[in-house]
Amino acid sequence: MKFVDEATIIVEAGKGGHGCLSFRREKYVPKGGPDGGDGGDGGSVYLEAEDSLNTLIDYRFQRKHKAENGEPGAGRNCTGTKGSDLVLPVPVGTTVVDMDTHEVLGDLTRIGQRLKVAQGGFHGLGNTRFKSSVNRAPRQTTKGSEGELRNLRLELKVLADVGLLGMPNAGKSTFIRSVSAATPKVADYPFTTLVPNLGVVSVQAHQSFVVADIPGLIEGAAEGAGLGVRFLKHLVRTRLLLHLVDVAPYDGSSPADAVRVIVNELEKFSETLAGRERWLVLNKVDMVPEDEREAHCQAIIDELGWQGPVFRISALSGEGTKPLTQAVMRWIEERAEEEVENPEAAEREAERRRQMDEEARVGIEEEKLARRAAREEDEDDFDDDDDGVEVIYAPD
Repeated sequence: MKFVDEATIIVEAGKGGHGCLSFRREKYVPKGGPDGGDGGDGGSVYLEAEDSLNTLIDYRFQRKHKAENGEPGAGRNCTGTKGSDLVLPVPVGTTVVDMDTHEVLGDLTRIGQRLKVAQGGFHGLGNTRFKSSVNRAPRQTTKGSEGELRNLRLELKVLADVGLLGMPNAGKSTFIRSVSAATPKVADYPFTTLVPNLGVVSVQAHQSFVVADIPGLIEGAAEGAGLGVRFLKHLVRTRLLLHLVDVAPYDGSSPADAVRVIVNELEKFSETLAGRERWLVLNKVDMVPEDEREAHCQAIIDELGWQGPVFRISALSGEGTKPLTQAVMRWIEERAEEEVENPEAAEREAERRRQMDEEARVGIEEEKLARRAAREEDEDDFDDDDDGVEVIYAPD
């Protein structure tokens, strides 16, 4: 199934049913009176998070969704039937944004969590409601109100504790295959990974975390080069970033330069995300002779001036991956305990995520504009090449 992480839809709640104008008229009943019933409420529209879904592709093909209208009231004080609510299933991790007001309506991060996105119309009143001692035969009724209509943008961000950063062919997919049961495609050419992949890493009994592998970045990604930066939004929900770097690239390029390229693109996308806790993971150390390995890795660290944690691994052979995953598990548990003990820390984390969400939307929009400008420039260049070319049609 194709991975789709954005969709725009129109949701419309049902209209409320109108109130009824009716009077009781029965044979052998000398006194009648108003007996018009109320209408029924219109159905509302809800979004519900389901774990069986992992893409928004269904909403690319069906964009308009409408709940059922309420039925009008009837005589004999009969109330109209309420319109059925419409429940739309979405993947866990879906953020809902009102496209007209740019308001974030909600974030569906738990299985079964439900969010009302369009309120159904309220019922109209029948003439029974208006009878009084001075108005024995009221002819007033009210109409049901219109249901709410909204233009929504659905944004899917995968739920993971740890995110993998790195250039194409840095070994991210190999790493996730090595430490989890996930089986992303692995090949010796760039951009093998085209969509985010998730893997559950079990460190020991009852201890596990989720790691997300996103497509690699290249220089100029923020301007639309390669696959761009839109997949970086899937790192917004992560708590820790592992920056994988190939210590022995086949093209002889500098590993330190590869790290700087990623950091630069990350800062362009979101300064808050770039300030996230990030560990340096030197991968493919088995490609360096053992007697030169430590000096080679230390040279990369010194060139970067890196002060944070550093791990040396070979994702292919599994060398060094166990100490890394154990350290990650300890760090995640410590952060979780800190937020439980200190509510202010939890609030700061929530605020950081809200800020990253906003910066991510701006970054993705800027990338889209850059891609559009590049396409228009290419079209202009093509037109310019045709200027001055005379086309002569030979007669039959």
